[in-house]
Amino acid sequence: MNRKNFIKKGLLGAGALTTGVASLQTLAGSAVPLADLSLDISKIVGFNHLPYTSSTIMANTVLHKADSRGYANHGWLQSRHTFSFASYYNPERMNFGVLRVLNDDLIAGGTGFGTHPHDNMEIISIPLEGDLEHKDSMGNVAVIRHGDIQVMSAGTGIQHSEHNKNKDKQTKFLQIWVFPNKRNVQPRYDQLTLNLADRKNKLQQVLSPNPDDAGVWIHQDAWFHLGNFDKGVSTTYNMKLKGNGLYIFNLEGDIKVNGQLLHSRDGFGIWDTDQVQITAASNAEFLLMEVPMTV
Repeated sequence: MNRKNFIKKGLLGAGALTTGVASLQTLAGSAVPLADLSLDISKIVGFNHLPYTSSTIMANTVLHKADSRGYANHGWLQSRHTFSFASYYNPERMNFGVLRVLNDDLIAGGTGFGTHPHDNMEIISIPLEGDLEHKDSMGNVAVIRHGDIQVMSAGTGIQHSEHNKNKDKQTKFLQIWVFPNKRNVQPRYDQLTLNLADRKNKLQQVLSPNPDDAGVWIHQDAWFHLGNFDKGVSTTYNMKLKGNGLYIFNLEGDIKVNGQLLHSRDGFGIWDTDQVQITAASNAEFLLMEVPMTV
């Protein structure tokens, strides 16, 4: 599938997904909006305890192994989907609380996403390798690189494109969507270059609900942290807000989360807890995403 058709089918065609409203039928390929299904968005927020073999579900945790994620190969784009997205549909993998999308993307040199719309979604991009040029309908033109974090509050509606201008180098980045706690806000863009040393053997806050706090901010009671730990280093993560859950996405190496071993690209969600213990079983990098479990 070429890039033009991918954008049309995977982003524009999945209207509810693109605009930030999830619909089972839309994700499965049709274009039935949520309102036509007489569903309340709160019914799809939280964790679905369904007995699918792609996840290991325990009393208050869920394990998503790296090889159980959805996979799309469009030639110019290779993407791994932790949650249902575009042509990948799994009724168990709709979201973790308000964490709606976690895509692990690889873009070939000289290619990228054409201009496409979003609304009422908080969209976070974390580059892992290479450069990604961003342009949007607010007039922003920027390049994000490893060590940066980018956020867009789509609000009442924006259009943007993302392009890897380096023809001889690939770009890897995480694309993360979070349901906002306020709808139809004024669209906004923010980008920050982080100090990589601040995550060495400790947790570096990279996102919060507070514009005056460390990192970027979004319209949601969510906190993200990155860690780059040497083997044997441990930390305790204390939940910021009662009722929130924590989703850990292990980027490289091996870590143990409350005793559960995670390998590279494994994901692990935990809720109904005040603290989470994390130990590096090898040199490791990981992302913590604390999010509300309900709207």
